[in-house]
Amino acid sequence: MAQPPKTTLLDHFAELDDPRVERTRRHKLVDILAIAICATICGADSWVHIELFGRSKLAWFQTFLELPHGIPSHDTFGDVFARLDPVQLQNCFISWTQAIAELLPGEAVRRRRIDGKTARRSYDRAGKKGAIHMVSAWATQQTVTLGQVKTDEKSNEITAIPQLLEMLDLHGCIVTIDAMGCQREIAQQITQGGADYVLAVKENQGQLHESIQDLFEGAEALGFDGVPHDHTETVDKGHGRVERRECWVITDQDCLDYLDPQGQWPQLKAAVRVVGHRQTHEGAISQPRYYIGSLASSAEQLLAVIRSHWSVENSLHWTLDVTFREDQCRVRKDHGPQNINTLRQIGHNLLKNEKTLKVGIQGKRLNAGWDENYPLKVLLG
Repeated sequence: MAQPPKTTLLDHFAELDDPRVERTRRHKLVDILAIAICATICGADSWVHIELFGRSKLAWFQTFLELPHGIPSHDTFGDVFARLDPVQLQNCFISWTQAIAELLPGEAVRRRRIDGKTARRSYDRAGKKGAIHMVSAWATQQTVTLGQVKTDEKSNEITAIPQLLEMLDLHGCIVTIDAMGCQREIAQQITQGGADYVLAVKENQGQLHESIQDLFEGAEALGFDGVPHDHTETVDKGHGRVERRECWVITDQDCLDYLDPQGQWPQLKAAVRVVGHRQTHEGAISQPRYYIGSLASSAEQLLAVIRSHWSVENSLHWTLDVTFREDQCRVRKDHGPQNINTLRQIGHNLLKNEKTLKVGIQGKRLNAGWDENYPLKVLLG
């Protein structure tokens, strides 16, 4: 089997500080990282599985890693990742993901979704630590994670989102965030970064939510007569249901002044209502959702932006739960939960970026474990 050249991925992680004292470094940090990443790609979901994979593929790893003392034990993997600086690891991850995102084919306007997910089994009852909550930036068209920040609970997304935005190149992007991130300071940070925002509005923004609801209900009562607006509709059928989505966009300045009389929302140019009408064998359900944005765009474009935001649940969160078994992972020690989460994100991005095998992520993980030539395609993109 051919020896792989030094990968771009490992180049980006070369500056990581080794948390171990010199006399305890029996295994090179780059070897530990490489084995852990390869094992994650190939189906390993714990430190024990990573050690087992390394030992079963020792001859293969020896073709491109030094391995002065063979394969590290699962305790070594656990201890190193528990002590490894998660901020440094995350910065290396962001450096790599932004580099590959520039090489991947993308959309004319880049869309970035900010969303959070809790790793449910990461709580530590003995250490009285709650489950970690990761806030991620997601490139919707390229379907890769661009970066993430840890919080201790979901309510802290408000403080984590600005940290994550600060790490990213936002220029020319459309940033979508759920209602937790509907904050004037966050909108200001996005526009100052040269991007546009589309933010969900719910009851946590009491006055704004009430005003935007009144605006659309009043306009609807008039049949939108005298209210400049744009409207579009889509229909999807499948899985025994019919789903129709309607989107209304109001960009009229008088209406926007009603929503924001003091001009506190930066570059506010659109109010949006999306109503999903779902017809199933159990009956019909209609659910309105409201948004504000700095884009004075058509209803068709804004509906597409909003729908791409929803897609991350299947494209990322479902994959992490089902394929990478994230909610079953019991790594809890120190920085271990955050760092193994980063390993999963690296594995997910690598597998998404590999296009020669036309199967899902689970199939690619299985194939990577069976075919020793395939992981090289995954690692080298």
